Amino acid sequence: MKEQELQLILASALQAITDAKTLSELQQVRDTYLAKKGQVNQLMGNLKVLPPAERSSYGKAVNDLKMALISAFDQAQIVLEAAALNEKLTSEKIDITLPGYVHQAGAKNPFFTIQDELCAIFLGLGYTIAEGPEIESDHFNFELLNIPQDHPARDMQDSFYIDENTLLRTHTSPVQAHVMQNADGQPIKVVCPGKVYRRDDDDATHSHQFGQLEGLLIDEGIHLGHLYATLQLFVQAMFGEKREIRFRSSYFPFTEPSVEVDVSCANCGGKGCSMCKGSGWIEILGGGMVHPNVLKMSGYDPDKMSGFAFGIGLERVAMLRYGIDDIRKFYQNDVRFIHQFNKR
Repeated sequence: MKEQELQLILASALQAITDAKTLSELQQVRDTYLAKKGQVNQLMGNLKVLPPAERSSYGKAVNDLKMALISAFDQAQIVLEAAALNEKLTSEKIDITLPGYVHQAGAKNPFFTIQDELCAIFLGLGYTIAEGPEIESDHFNFELLNIPQDHPARDMQDSFYIDENTLLRTHTSPVQAHVMQNADGQPIKVVCPGKVYRRDDDDATHSHQFGQLEGLLIDEGIHLGHLYATLQLFVQAMFGEKREIRFRSSYFPFTEPSVEVDVSCANCGGKGCSMCKGSGWIEILGGGMVHPNVLKMSGYDPDKMSGFAFGIGLERVAMLRYGIDDIRKFYQNDVRFIHQFNKR
């Protein structure tokens, strides 16, 4: 093939490169000339039929053609890539004068703020945290806690039954029962936070769903003084060092003796006001010494081991801390209520 014919191929290829308006069109032209079965490689196949004296000059001419095409393709690709980028930038242009989207930060419901604070306080006192199912058996929810069938204390926990032996737990005490059943008679120091359910009228101070944190400590030589000291430390950590507590006799089927626990009113300093109904004290939780029957049913020897238990209402603590006047506000998903606690 004469040099003039190679020049014609070069001119044809350069024209095709110039006519290519997109990268895909350019690639098609490249494949026509430079692919494995393209025209340039076919020209190289002619070497074997040429006389030896002509092969060197022919090979050089074909190689020069190939290098010229590669250079032309590379330059055209740069131009077309720049054009494609400019077209994309133009079509996807953002009007930065438009107002941006404002994403509001969420706020933590005070229910969970109080729950986390309570857990942190008792973790600092050496307790561990245990959790359990919200759907419980009658055996763990009542019987292992010294509340047998037809016991009048069940009337105080009118409940949501799924069937005759399964219900939504009415307190977090079943978690304590599970822990005791698995402890093999060994000491226990645990708190159990979570939601509980009781059929109740919904008003400013009652809800069919509410939160508890219950504590349990079992060991040798535990007495009511240990419970008093523990709860005094808790109250001062939660409400301030000036707060005091007092015990009043009460009744719970799973503790004996049982006590109601009051905290001195932060509003009046114990002098008496409308918040504490003139008494200077506000009821905050209940507790007592673990009943010997409860110890026996979980494999403990009540002559050797003793313990105390207590239960704290999470909403009650939050209402005292933040001055919330209606328990239903915790569950109504009103962002205006929740955002009040953004900076607390």
